[in-house]
Amino acid sequence: MEADAASPSLSCHRTGEFENKSLVAPNQERCCRSWSFSRGSSSRKQLLQHPGNMGMLHVILVTLLCCSLAHCRGACAEPDSDTEAVAGKGFKLGCLSCKRRSEVHATATVEWHFRGKGEADFYRIYTYTEEGPNIESDNFMDRVDWNGSKRSNDIQDASIYLLNVTFNDSGTYQCFFNRILLYDNYEYSTVVSKVVHLTVVAKATRGTASIVSEVMMYVSIIGLQVWLLIEMIYCYRKISAAGEEALREAANAEYLAIASEGKDNCAGVQVGE
Repeated sequence: MEADAASPSLSCHRTGEFENKSLVAPNQERCCRSWSFSRGSSSRKQLLQHPGNMGMLHVILVTLLCCSLAHCRGACAEPDSDTEAVAGKGFKLGCLSCKRRSEVHATATVEWHFRGKGEADFYRIYTYTEEGPNIESDNFMDRVDWNGSKRSNDIQDASIYLLNVTFNDSGTYQCFFNRILLYDNYEYSTVVSKVVHLTVVAKATRGTASIVSEVMMYVSIIGLQVWLLIEMIYCYRKISAAGEEALREAANAEYLAIASEGKDNCAGVQVGE
């Protein structure tokens, strides 16, 4: 038996293969395969438990994570601007235009135009180019700040901030994105426009959505309190009924026990007589 186990034709390799499979019995083949699998599992366990290997594994995982995050891009949305400003306070005129293909490089310049209430024509009040912002209307001089994309010529947010809003600022604002898409072999120019109708009021008014949401909040709170009160009353009555039922069952059991004991005593007296 020892000679057969030590013979080259029946010896197992580290990979679980045999030198001559035709000479190996099925149970011996399963034994060798299980030995190879357990040896490989122990080797992997020792590899993971080694401090240096674990550190290298962490470095690899962090590197892969950083590479995946480098290719991630944030989503771009185009919400509408607010349309009601309060006199004497600041107000942000929102204007966003997202590129349909974020991987394409581009440059853009921005122009803001204004048409007051009762006026027929627009006139330019503000521009933003590679050289920086420029206020082009005396009516808005020192009252407009850039509140859009910064440190990038690929402008997608062209919002501006109006300082010390007056009633004369009511009207229609229009912003233009003059965008140039830079492809490998050519350039493509597009113009995107957004319109904001601004109304200036003396005092801030609450919107209908805000009022409805607050009313629904109070209705929900009151409804929950009423529901909790009903549940408490229901549970109290159920517990009380269960307690009364238990008392009645205990009294009946006690009465039956006394009656049974009385009968036993009477039977004993009669037997004695």
